Amino acid sequence: MKKMTKFALSGLAAGIAFAALTTTAQAQEEWTMTSTWPDNLDLIKIDQHWAELVNQLAGDELQINFRSGGTLMPGTEVFDAAETGSIEAAGDWPGYWAGLNPAFSPLATTTSLFNAVDYINWIQQWGGRELYEEIYGKFNMMYLPYAALNNESGFMGRTPIESIADLEGKRLRLSGRDQGRVLEELGGSQVTLAGGEVYQAIERGVIDAGEFSTPGVDFNAGFAEVADYWATPGWHQSASVFGVMINLDAWNALSEETQQKLRIAADATMAWSLAWSEHESTEGTNKFIDAGVTINQFSEEDLARIQEITNEVIVRGACEDPDHAKVYHSMVTYLEDYASWRDVSVPFNMSRTMDTLPSLEEIEACL
Repeated sequence: MKKMTKFALSGLAAGIAFAALTTTAQAQEEWTMTSTWPDNLDLIKIDQHWAELVNQLAGDELQINFRSGGTLMPGTEVFDAAETGSIEAAGDWPGYWAGLNPAFSPLATTTSLFNAVDYINWIQQWGGRELYEEIYGKFNMMYLPYAALNNESGFMGRTPIESIADLEGKRLRLSGRDQGRVLEELGGSQVTLAGGEVYQAIERGVIDAGEFSTPGVDFNAGFAEVADYWATPGWHQSASVFGVMINLDAWNALSEETQQKLRIAADATMAWSLAWSEHESTEGTNKFIDAGVTINQFSEEDLARIQEITNEVIVRGACEDPDHAKVYHSMVTYLEDYASWRDVSVPFNMSRTMDTLPSLEEIEACL
């Protein structure tokens, strides 16, 4: 009996020692993470927030060494770096990769469709999360969306834009594949520039106006110094999603428990990001007003025309690529489904009440 007890205690001690060794090994694991954003753009705070939460929640198993965008490589190269495993993770905005797969465009933002609450609802409960994982999975990556921001500021520049008629012939900095197509239908020309180049492009008159992000981000980027006019609302990006690309081999090497902690950090960051952005946007708007920037708002008739063109562009893009069609089909299905509760809860609803949507039947025909 004593021998058995001694053997059991020895086995227990060995188990404890093995667990300690395992924990030590996990604690020694480190990831390198970077971002598309440099230090001087406030959007980097979202990536930093997630990385800090992960280090707090999963610090015994994983430590993330976060490096600002541009310190390891140009922001345009972070996708390839995460895909190949040169780094384990990178914060991004999916729309930058639309040239690789057009489905990245609606995964990043929509023109005159979703707001931030729609994205959160869709990601969490209506199948959106699985589509991010599917599309990024084609490039050897896991993807965790961890930020949803409401509509962007709009166009800022030295030329007044008071209606969509004023977009005719204008050169506008605009991100996004679908956004550019809508702008072309309105008579404008899309100019592609990195976020850090918009300030100088407005200052030098290279573009008539430009957009980058939300009012708080735009003000802190110095736009009030070079822009006299601001055309709003930001129909071109009615909401935006940001997240982290994780090399799939690095993700699969984590325990399920650690993976869950990274997901929890992503969900927590998403809730934080919306409130942070709305607070910063409020402050930014007040600062633009105090700086004397003139704000012009598009009319309801203008926005209705933009919606019509948007719907046509969505269907056209869906018929060009099955992944693009699959994402938009899921989005429109969500909007139709959610409408039953959304519309009877007016004025306390949390989403846009829309009279016209892209044709679900036409999108289905493209699948």
